Amino acid sequence: MSSPPYPEDLERPGLVRTGRSTFVRPVRPEDADRLVAFVGGLSRATLAYRSLGPVVRARDDVIRRGAHVDYLNELALVALAGDEIAGLVRYVRDPEEPEHAEVTFTIRDDHQSEGFGRLLLEHIAGAARTRGIRVLEADVLADNTRMINVFLGSGYRVESGPPGQIVHFEIAVDPQAQAVARAERREHTAVRRSLRPLLEPRSVAVIGANRGPLTIGHEIVANLLRGGFRGCVFPVNPRAELIAGARAYPNVRALPEVPDLALVAVRAEAVPEVVRECAEAGVKAVVVVSTGFGETGVEGRTAELELARFARASGMRLVGPNCMGVVNTTPAARLAATFSPALPTPGRVAMSSQSGPLGLAVLDFARRLRLGFSGFVSVGHAVDVSTNDLLQWWEEDPETSVILLHVETFGNPRRFARVARRVAPRKPIVAVHPGHADAAVDSLFAQSGVIRTRSLQELFDVALLLAHQPPPPGNRVAVITNAGGPAALTAGACEASGLRVPELGERTRQSLRTALSPRADVTNPIDLTPMATAAHYRQALDAVLADDGFDAAVVLFMPPLADKPDEVAAAILDAAEAAPEKPVVASFLGDAGVADLLHRGGLVVPTYAFPESAAVSLGHAAAYQTWRATPAGVIPDLAGVDPDRARALVAACVPGTVPARTATDLLDSYGISVRDTGSQGPDAFLSVRPDPVFGPVIAFGLTGDYADLMADVAHRITPLSDRDAREMIRSLRAAPLLDGRVGGPGVDLTALEETILRISAMVEELPEIESMDLRPIRLLSPGHGVAVAHATIQLTDDTRRGGPS
Repeated sequence: MSSPPYPEDLERPGLVRTGRSTFVRPVRPEDADRLVAFVGGLSRATLAYRSLGPVVRARDDVIRRGAHVDYLNELALVALAGDEIAGLVRYVRDPEEPEHAEVTFTIRDDHQSEGFGRLLLEHIAGAARTRGIRVLEADVLADNTRMINVFLGSGYRVESGPPGQIVHFEIAVDPQAQAVARAERREHTAVRRSLRPLLEPRSVAVIGANRGPLTIGHEIVANLLRGGFRGCVFPVNPRAELIAGARAYPNVRALPEVPDLALVAVRAEAVPEVVRECAEAGVKAVVVVSTGFGETGVEGRTAELELARFARASGMRLVGPNCMGVVNTTPAARLAATFSPALPTPGRVAMSSQSGPLGLAVLDFARRLRLGFSGFVSVGHAVDVSTNDLLQWWEEDPETSVILLHVETFGNPRRFARVARRVAPRKPIVAVHPGHADAAVDSLFAQSGVIRTRSLQELFDVALLLAHQPPPPGNRVAVITNAGGPAALTAGACEASGLRVPELGERTRQSLRTALSPRADVTNPIDLTPMATAAHYRQALDAVLADDGFDAAVVLFMPPLADKPDEVAAAILDAAEAAPEKPVVASFLGDAGVADLLHRGGLVVPTYAFPESAAVSLGHAAAYQTWRATPAGVIPDLAGVDPDRARALVAACVPGTVPARTATDLLDSYGISVRDTGSQGPDAFLSVRPDPVFGPVIAFGLTGDYADLMADVAHRITPLSDRDAREMIRSLRAAPLLDGRVGGPGVDLTALEETILRISAMVEELPEIESMDLRPIRLLSPGHGVAVAHATIQLTDDTRRGGPS
């Protein structure tokens, strides 16, 4: 069959907005390698906006297939920067509506904001029009403002669907065409649909509402009314007529309408019957604030699991038990379904907490910090609705920009790791977890893009920054102070947090010498001296924010006797407002009330009681931004893999350690041979263990003293991309032994990376594998591969896997 004719008429030079020249042409079959390199180099953030997730599960042949189009029903255009692809646009004709086609755009990270999207839209629109396509359709995430602006500013008639997290656009490329807007926007995910009655209910019942104030049920009713809930509030109490001013009803069946949400605050032994009544009435979500379940022992745990099973079977979602309720301050909800005396102010931060009592302190503390919340959910024992579910809700919530987690356990660790890696490129996730503070756990959080903090104080310190300032584009920090001692502490804290405090550039130094007092120290930290005025602060901050050698600024102020902190605060706000792309944080030592001064409209400069907290928060934000901008790599196609054979082998085994022969055959199914070659080089090990937070964790290291005495072991969670496998090996302190920098020619790194990827694929496709130990692995010289000398594989019982979502 002959190849489709290549349309040379679509080859055209172009200029983007920055003046950069480019060449736009249709994709060719020989572009296959360019496409693989293009996809592999995209950052997590770009992949997330393309709705692909932070790690592309792409086989090479699938990516390469994108270079083969028929130029009629499917067309792809590339914009070249040199010999590399800078941008790609593709349309695929709708077979049921031939005059419509779906269009997608992908721009390489280092060429975004240059105008490639608009240029490619112009070219693809013209090509589509000549091929009988009248309307190009695109689904765009609501916070992908760059792509939305491309469509809205294109000059074509553009119609968009109802506002939501995913905005559907129809671009009429034929000026005579009447592009008809889609009747309904894309259906929500199952999780989001199931949580809507919980977080955006139209009516709420409170069962067990007491007449007396300062009781749990009474305070929930009072908070719902005080918080401005727009729907109906139905207190349920057979012995009361009015509760907190609202009419009470004897039971759920007597309510004038079926509520979306019911909060249950009765004795533990009465909860199952109440939940049953709710199910029979058609209630869609239940929050059990009652105690007396899993915290009491085995019987209580059994009772709450049975409660969760019943709720799910009845089509209800259940929060709790032993929780303090749910809060959603967004305009669509205004829901304060909690007994907490401190209700949060509206804001951009959402939080999930597994501790009910802790939640009370959290809301009070956040209010004192002036940290606003879009939502707060106390999941309690999380027998049904879990942190994983809430992550997916807030992922699509346009009112939420930062997500905080207080987590002790995860019902489904595999799911958490995947959801977190999908959400984190777009919305920072900050977690406080009471697990061991070791490098292995830290690396797993970092791989997922989750910012791990050591305390609740640190959690809120980081949230305060991310909610109000952008993450720094790099790790270079300028410190401005009027006192040398605190500045030295700050510089040390910055270095300890992974930040740099570099010297000022000569131009900036000269500018400051002219503007500041002769006694000022214009190095870094910049010491303005105790006689510094608000004008000096403004001049110094303007100078360092304009300097390309700095990514952020920490401002310290020790109030002397004669000066006014409000004037300095105003100067800081002015400078921060003039340079919104770089974060500014402050510490006004000795003045606890200064937090109120560093707010102006929507502009907030986070202020901390101690400068070390400012440095730690900036360090977390800078590391997050580095992760976000780093290409994630791809999960490659692996030759010689036979998953059907592997599944048959697992199905024939009972839980426990599989026979040695079966272990060998399982590995062989994934292209890994078990043989002992008696290597003369270093030996290594690969192990897989279940982690209560992340699910399957792969560990790699050299055997002997490297791992046993030096703890030189790398950890990653599955699935691993090619970049993950490469970085896993190179992160070891013993890496110079492997790559040939010391001690000889090194080992076959390509074969070692591939072995790690094969194990990752095996664990992903065979969830029955609970643990695995390959030890020793003979590392052979370059070109000679690796050999697994011995393998132990443990299978788990199906009933022990999974868990709540």
